[in-house]
Amino acid sequence: MAKKKPVAKKKAAAKKKAAPKKKAAKKKAAAKKKAAPKKATAKKAAAKKKAAPKKAKKAAAKKKAAPKKATAKKAAAKKKAAPKKATKKKPAAKKKAKRKPNPAFMRPLQPDAALGAIVGNKPLPRTQITKKIWAYIRKNGLQDQEDKRMINADDKLQAILGGANQVSMFDLTKHVSEHVE
Repeated sequence: MAKKKPVAKKKAAAKKKAAPKKKAAKKKAAAKKKAAPKKATAKKAAAKKKAAPKKAKKAAAKKKAAPKKATAKKAAAKKKAAPKKATKKKPAAKKKAKRKPNPAFMRPLQPDAALGAIVGNKPLPRTQITKKIWAYIRKNGLQDQEDKRMINADDKLQAILGGANQVSMFDLTKHVSEHVE
């Protein structure tokens, strides 16, 4: 280890000597760069002032000329494409077909006497029976105020619901299907 210390000291000393030389060289180069750009910037600024109006005019002229060329090309392309469109007829876009209801829902069902007291005695499709039951529920305020999913039964509705005082709206169709033929 005794040998390594002198070598390390020598290298450190050499670096210290080289460092001031490098710093001095860097300072001189920086000074030259600072001095040179001042002269160049003054010349460049003067040149830019003179060239600025010319460049702006050229740029504006290019902008104006460019769209004319593009529109001329587009117009030529349209003229060429127009006869092709006339000879080729595209099929008309298909309109969305109106959704057809399921025939099973539209088949008239005869309600029994208990259900007939609410919806009437004439045969009705299942969709219309459901509509009329909900109209009856809303008219008489039978939907529970705290939990809107629950329906409180009155005397007429209790006959349909199998004697229950309260039933979920999701179970309503199950009870109604027992009273239609």
